[in-house]
Amino acid sequence: MAAGPQGADIGTSSTLVGRLFSDHPRSLGMTWASHGSGAAAIGARLIGAGAACMIHAVVPAWFTQTAGRTVTDIYEDIARRKSAAANPNAWPDYEI
Repeated sequence: MAAGPQGADIGTSSTLVGRLFSDHPRSLGMTWASHGSGAAAIGARLIGAGAACMIHAVVPAWFTQTAGRTVTDIYEDIARRKSAAANPNAWPDYEI
């Protein structure tokens, strides 16, 4: 067992598969599927914000607040999830 933040045991795996797929989600108190779905949702939102920025670069009157609002919303979502976690002190500043 490896010690995580604040000396908490996070139960790291000695196998490659465990290190690649389960150690990080487990350290956050999540399953692989719940972590993956959350990461995919955040990624999709960031892609949308990036597309809005690219359009905004061409037509400055469009999407004037989309990227900033998206980043702020994502940050607030992560902060809420962190505060509701079983061990919020074990969460990194940025969960992804």
